[in-house]
Amino acid sequence: MQNEYRRQVLKAGLAAAGAMMLPGLKTTLADGNRQLMRAIPSSGESIPAVGLGTSRTFDVNSSDSELAPLREVVRSFIERGGTMVDSSPMYGRAERVVGDLLTGLNVGDRIFFATKVWTTGKSAGKAQMEDSFRLMATDHIDLMQVHNLVDTRTQLASIRDLVEQGRVRYVGITHYTPGAFDDLASWIAKEKIDYVQFPYSIATRQAEQRLLSAAADHGVAAIAHRNFERGRLFGKVRGKALPDWSVEFDCVSWGNFFLKYVLGEPRITNVIPATRKVKHLNDNMNAGLGRLPDPAMRRKMVAYIENL
Repeated sequence: MQNEYRRQVLKAGLAAAGAMMLPGLKTTLADGNRQLMRAIPSSGESIPAVGLGTSRTFDVNSSDSELAPLREVVRSFIERGGTMVDSSPMYGRAERVVGDLLTGLNVGDRIFFATKVWTTGKSAGKAQMEDSFRLMATDHIDLMQVHNLVDTRTQLASIRDLVEQGRVRYVGITHYTPGAFDDLASWIAKEKIDYVQFPYSIATRQAEQRLLSAAADHGVAAIAHRNFERGRLFGKVRGKALPDWSVEFDCVSWGNFFLKYVLGEPRITNVIPATRKVKHLNDNMNAGLGRLPDPAMRRKMVAYIENL
């Protein structure tokens, strides 16, 4: 019974993917097949909650053997209703690969471009951001973020110059370690920030202590990355069946289980799992369909994983 239900949910997700390929049908899909949308607090703009990360996965050369699987990932991501693609100069060749793939697919106008500045000094920061426009083959970047709080004040000022010019829409800050969460919260309190990005998963929950509240209190959207702990969570559950009660929040896989835990936190605006494989992309997008766990269920999920 439970397995049959999961097959039906998965089938619905794949049907939605096929429907997205047909012009004009996207707005007529049944609610159960729509991607979860979240509002960006500073503007009220709605955005699909499940985005696409590029760290490690998009740092490839320009050969067709390397680009072909990523091309299908991007194609499927857009067909499934995704828009946010997040990158950074830190991610090697990822920005260039994003630009090449989007240009080849002719879908750049359907993307919410998010990237970062990761250097010190005003001139170096401006040059790096100009490189991002060029590499990603776009005349606008929706979200520019100061990566890992490097030279934050200087780079925030330069990002705001781009906002004034109409080339960037949102200002963000990021960090990769929970040890910097207090610093992120402090910047949110003293500067006008639209987005904050940080690691958050069922195993890394420090953001629940202060950072998520700070973001919500100041109207700041939140991007959660490392949702799978770089794959370590899958190692923890390898060979184990999903608990029967996971059907209560329309969970069809362990990937759904981990992403739905994060998305079950209403203060999270976006998740950005990265992948090179279409089957994993589709599984990630399925996490944006159907019901999400409530607070009591999320506590049950944590206890279950911690007791494995």
